[in-house]
Amino acid sequence: MLRYIKVWLILSINSFQTFFLSRFGAVIFLTGKIVRFILYLVFLVLLVSKTKILAGYNLWQVILFYLTFNFIDSITQMLFREVYRFRQYILSGNFDLLLVKPVNSLFRILFGGTDFLDFITLLPFIIFIIIVIAQLPQISLLGLLFYLLLLINAITIAMSFHILVMALAILTLEIDHAIMIYRDFTGMGKLPVDIYGEPLRSFVTFVIPVGIMMTFPVKSLVGLLSFDAVIMAFVFGIILFIVSLTVWNYSLRQYTSASS
Repeated sequence: MLRYIKVWLILSINSFQTFFLSRFGAVIFLTGKIVRFILYLVFLVLLVSKTKILAGYNLWQVILFYLTFNFIDSITQMLFREVYRFRQYILSGNFDLLLVKPVNSLFRILFGGTDFLDFITLLPFIIFIIIVIAQLPQISLLGLLFYLLLLINAITIAMSFHILVMALAILTLEIDHAIMIYRDFTGMGKLPVDIYGEPLRSFVTFVIPVGIMMTFPVKSLVGLLSFDAVIMAFVFGIILFIVSLTVWNYSLRQYTSASS
């Protein structure tokens, strides 16, 4: 474990150095991301201020859903940014070089390109989440514990989807559209999935588990999620992770390398 932490730190430092190659572009990207976050937040405030309630949730709860989505999305983008460049590894043959390295190839692709632009936004999100939680009445320690554990579960589910996308890239050379479809679906989690009617609500909760990832943590925090649903979320995350590793290993057995 310590060896892989050291490898991750080295890869992260190398990735951080690329930030200075195009500082102006990075600043523009970060500014655009912040402006987009603020504009959508203003939209939510105006919307809920007029309606007073959205799908049974008050303004602070709706804001917490949005902040939780952004936190999960940012930490996912920060950790797994290298996945977006994986197709080029396959086409160029550089994936062959990763397979012969003494570091697990899956680890290298998943965590080899930590994005520090997303890291910069994490601390403000954490501060905002703490401030919003402080505005909510009757938050129990158990609810807070479930919230934190379900955040970890959400990141595990996101990692599983990225592994499945990489396996698909090995089998079909397709990754760009698959990862964008994933991002489009997770974007539905900016608001609680309760706003969607059936059968769409069940679809984005259990088939494309946006609800489990983005909505369940907040619902557990405010006491609106049953214990059985919490356990089901963890079981789903574990099963999906095991399935993703199985599919990844299968894709590696089908890989014939760029020189074949």
